[in-house]
Amino acid sequence: MIIFELACAHGHRFEGWFASGEEFVRQQEQSLVACPICDDAHVERLPSARVSVSKGVARDNAPPAEAGEERDTPVPAAAGLPSEAVARLREIVRTTENVGRRFPEEARKIHYREVPARAIRGQASRDEAKALTDEGIEFTSLPSFLTNDTH
Repeated sequence: MIIFELACAHGHRFEGWFASGEEFVRQQEQSLVACPICDDAHVERLPSARVSVSKGVARDNAPPAEAGEERDTPVPAAAGLPSEAVARLREIVRTTENVGRRFPEEARKIHYREVPARAIRGQASRDEAKALTDEGIEFTSLPSFLTNDTH
């Protein structure tokens, strides 16, 4: 597995995981690689600070963790956020319920007070997101490095 730092034509930066460099090129040529924020398929590979270490694990240039110490998945430098901010955002994500593809339906139920309010996250198509916005339902898109369940 190889991790590439990527950016769309709108400047959104994110990471992509591929079986090989050739697989990235194949998927890019078929417009299968898209920005997780705006769904733009015009994606380019950026220079990366990641290096490959034993057993094919990718790590950033941070010092190794102490024995028994847990480390979060390295955050790509391209995220452009301080590590403290990323840690706080990940904590917020951990406290949300992942409703998956039911996100639009659950967001509406919460908005119209059909169910008690709670923090949720999930997926919505571009059309579903537009419909939610048109209804006045507030939400935000999360970059994939925060959720980890997209990889």
